[in-house]
Amino acid sequence: MINLADVAAYTMALGIAAAIPGPGITALVARSVGSGTRAGFALLTGIIVGDLLYLSFAVFGLAIIAQSFSTVFTFIRWASIAYLLYLAWQFWTAERHDMQSTETSRSDLGAALTSGLGITLGNPKTIAFYLALLPLVLDLNTVTVGNWAMVLVPATIAVLLTVGTVYILGALVVRRILAGSKAQRNLHRSAAVAMAGAAGTMILREL
Repeated sequence: MINLADVAAYTMALGIAAAIPGPGITALVARSVGSGTRAGFALLTGIIVGDLLYLSFAVFGLAIIAQSFSTVFTFIRWASIAYLLYLAWQFWTAERHDMQSTETSRSDLGAALTSGLGITLGNPKTIAFYLALLPLVLDLNTVTVGNWAMVLVPATIAVLLTVGTVYILGALVVRRILAGSKAQRNLHRSAAVAMAGAAGTMILREL
């Protein structure tokens, strides 16, 4: 049975880890600026699902199983790197468009959700938090299925949704302000550099 202090320690650690900009946050902000709120929250949903998967691995002692699929996770990480580089290219070559438009197709939302999941599963920071740092924050031997379902899962969703929403809202403010051609070009190229930088960081960790 986990107590309130354990939950507080977990949510604080998760909140700090989530708020630190990484590939997931970079993609979240860039997608929110480029495609609007719905796409941003779709990508955030993918991020949350990925975190819940790693939380489940850690809580149910499946770290060994996760490690046994190292080849799969390596492929996911490289696929995430490729996706970030693709986004960087898209933003670098993007043309000016109507920032007030909020139309997003179902395929775009699906792509955003899938990319959020892929980036999270391939993010070394997420892997390190749940499979290495989480056991230091929580005594996983005391966590039951009920604790996982009724406490840790809702707490994880709440923390990630809160942090992600803050970033999305910040991105939307930028989206509304930067309507001019030059401002949009600078914004897109800054996002492209950020995406490429995140991909480069992941590549260095793979080498």
